Amino acid sequence: MALKHAEAGEVVNLQSPGAAESKTAALVKRDRFEAVRLVVAAGTTIPAHQVPGFLTVYCIEGHAIFVADREIELSAGDWIYLDRSAPHSVRGIEDSVLLLTIMFD
Repeated sequence: MALKHAEAGEVVNLQSPGAAESKTAALVKRDRFEAVRLVVAAGTTIPAHQVPGFLTVYCIEGHAIFVADREIELSAGDWIYLDRSAPHSVRGIEDSVLLLTIMFD
């Protein structure tokens, strides 16, 4: 499923027939805001990194481990927030779809 960048006011459906059939896609990329539909396959890890903005992560489907200052389990419906530039990584326990939002100063 390829998603194009959304325009202001445009409805975007973030659900999918299943995480295994979908791909990571940037939804919106602006100077001060970014939104990404992130797909993390079971057994894969996105290595530790940091972003220069405030970060929120919402688990749309699946089960993942978000590692910041500790391991945080995310299942469908869970949401977390991190301060700007906080180092973090993500590990897929099940095929997972996450909504990342980054707010830049």
